[in-house]
Formats: sequence, C-alpha cells, structure tokens
Amino acid sequence: MRMLHLPFRRVAIALLVLGSVTVGGGVMLWLATGRVYSLEDAVYFAVITVSTVGYGELPEMSPAARVVTSLMIIAGIGAIAFFQSTLTALLVEGAIGKAFRKRRMEKRILALRDHFIVAGAGRTGRMVVGELIQSGVDFVVIDSDEHHIHRIQHEFDVSLLYVVGDATEDHSLLEAGITHARGLVACLTNDPQNLFVTLSARSLNAQARVVSKVVEAENEPKMLKAGANTTVSPNQIGGVRLASELVRPKLTRFLDETLRQQGAALRFDEVEMPPESPFVNSTLSQIPIRQRTNLLVMALRDPDGTLSFNPPASQAISAGTQLIVIGGPEDIVTLREMLGVARHTIHG
Repeated sequence: MRMLHLPFRRVAIALLVLGSVTVGGGVMLWLATGRVYSLEDAVYFAVITVSTVGYGELPEMSPAARVVTSLMIIAGIGAIAFFQSTLTALLVEGAIGKAFRKRRMEKRILALRDHFIVAGAGRTGRMVVGELIQSGVDFVVIDSDEHHIHRIQHEFDVSLLYVVGDATEDHSLLEAGITHARGLVACLTNDPQNLFVTLSARSLNAQARVVSKVVEAENEPKMLKAGANTTVSPNQIGGVRLASELVRPKLTRFLDETLRQQGAALRFDEVEMPPESPFVNSTLSQIPIRQRTNLLVMALRDPDGTLSFNPPASQAISAGTQLIVIGGPEDIVTLREMLGVARHTIHG
C-alpha cells in the first residue's frame, strides 16, 4: 500500500514546492517594495510572474523588487517544471503504466500451457497459492477484489499472474487460460459459487482436474456431478486436525513441518513416470534416485490406481506410475528433470 501512495506523495511535494515559491515570492516582494502594495496584490503578482503570463510589472518597482521578481521567475520556472514532470510521471505510472502491465500479463497468461487456476484469493485461496508457490508450478489467480491479490503478493513477496473478475463467469476462466489448464481449484466463499465455477470449468476443459471446496457436506455429491474430480471440506479437515492435535501431536507437528510451513525442508510430492522417459520399465535400483537426490520413495501408485507402500528396489516402474516421495523441493525438481517430466516454473 505504501508503494501505491508514493506517486501521490511526489505530486504533493511538487505542489508544496510550487506553492512555497509563489507565496514566499509574494511575501518577499511585499517586503521589498516597502509594503507599498497590499500582501494580496504582491502574491497575485507573484502568481503572474511564476506562471510567466506577464501582465507587466507593478508601478514604482524598486531595484530590490526587480531582483526579487527575477529570482522568482527563475525559481518559478523550476518549480513548474518539477510539478509538470511529477504529474506526467503519475499519469504514466498510473493509468498508462497499469494498462501496459495488464496487457503484458495477458500475453504471459495466453502463453501458458498445462498450468493451474486458483478461483478465489480469500483465506482458503491464500493457502492454495502458498502451496503452489512452494511446488514451483505455473498458476493464475482469479478474484473480483484486486486487493486480495495484492495482499498475497506482499505476503509471499512474489509477482502473481492474475485476472480481476468473477470466476463464475466463462470469460474470466477463458482469460485465465482454462482451455489449456492442467487443473483448477474452486475456493470461493460459498458452495453455489464453487458449483458454478466447477460447471463452467468442466464445460470449457473436459480434461482438467477440478478440485472444489465444499462448505456444507451435503453439497459434495452435487459438486461431483457438476464435474469436480474431488472435493475438500475445510470443516472436516479442521475437525480431523483438532482431534490429531489431541491424540498425536508429534505426528501433527511433523506433518506441519513437511507440508504446511513456508520454506520447509521436507515435502511430500508425487512424480509420474512419463511414457517418453529413458527409465520406463526400469527398477527402482536402476533409477539413480538415491545417487542424485536425497529423496525417499514412500509408495508407488500404478496406472490402475493400485497403491503399494515401501516398494522393493526390484520393483519395475512402468509409464504412468506415480512415485510418492518425501524430500527437499530441489530434489523433487531434480527427479522430475531426471525422469524427463516437463518442469513448470512460476512466471514473474
């Protein structure tokens, strides 16, 4: 917010300088002429002099008054130039600069492929954005209140790609690149809004993974019928978390350190074996995971959905198999690059 008011402070300073030169010059002229003229006349003449309009000098001008007038002209030219340049900068950095930045952002969003969309930048959306930043993926935020987005940018010290608009409307989703998106999170305030977002997203992109927030548990079947792949209930998760803090506090603290804390040293993540990878059908021992990273493979999920925990080193990894790993974010990126998975980075 401080940066938003900086141009206006510069304009205020420029006005103060211009006003000081004009009023101060009028007072000095009033004193230099021996108070022959009224203070009002002297200030009025100062305004005429500073503005270089030039109606002619006052009669009976003494040499001292002419010196004051000359200095006033020189100072006035500088003050007016300073004010005009500051006002021009305000216009350029404000309306013109904002339009330029918006157009540049639109081009960057149009160039995105296989990215994510966060519909809603409120309390839940803020947490989603924080996790996506930690995961290092491309994403676009949609919110009708630009202040929510600016607050997130300030909190995480990042430059986000965003669309100011109603996420329930198709044109906002299209502007965010829904047709080329990999997935969408609907985390608006209430269930009807998230239902509209889910319907629109599914109709515009049949392949995208859609995850919707559900406030009321009875609305979960409706979300799934509308096209959501899965739903998340903050109330349910909050209840489980409260119970976990009672019965297993150390485990809860461990999960916080690995999943929720910003800048955490450990992360749980999934990395899918792409069909074009040179390690397709290789065993875990043949893939240099431990040699090149500090990751621990916790489980494997086969393409048919079968989940196997603590897989043996002799386990072959077919195309489409997901490796569930735990380790540092940099090591996860290294594994994706090693397997040939396209890396997604945040623009900005």
